[in-house]
Amino acid sequence: MAKTISELMTSPARTVGPDATLRAASRIMRDNNVGDVVVTREDGSLMGILTDRDIVVRCLAAGGDADAMTAGATCTEHVATVPSQCRVSEAVDMMRSKAVRRLPVVDEDALVGIISIGDLAQAVDEHSALADISSAQANR
Repeated sequence: MAKTISELMTSPARTVGPDATLRAASRIMRDNNVGDVVVTREDGSLMGILTDRDIVVRCLAAGGDADAMTAGATCTEHVATVPSQCRVSEAVDMMRSKAVRRLPVVDEDALVGIISIGDLAQAVDEHSALADISSAQANR
């Protein structure tokens, strides 16, 4: 079983700049079969995370225009992160305490990957319902 996040994380994480439209961000999610993109500043530093749910709730359901609204204006800022050498159990505890499903992986202020609750479910209990769902082929 994996002991550290570096063994499980997706790297590189999918990223967009803060000026990317929500439509552009959603296409990256679709094309890469992921539910999030990490929003990074011009210097590559982490600004926030944008999820498919953020796009639906903060834009579409509110009557917004996905071609006009930006990732930077819609993302969740002040995101909890973990280092790549974080123990799997610590990442699970972080997700539980922060009530999040994804954690950007950051080493020395550099984004090196992302870890999801599905990744952790597959590593911790490969026979769990969440692990089965996470490993299933995407609906398209």
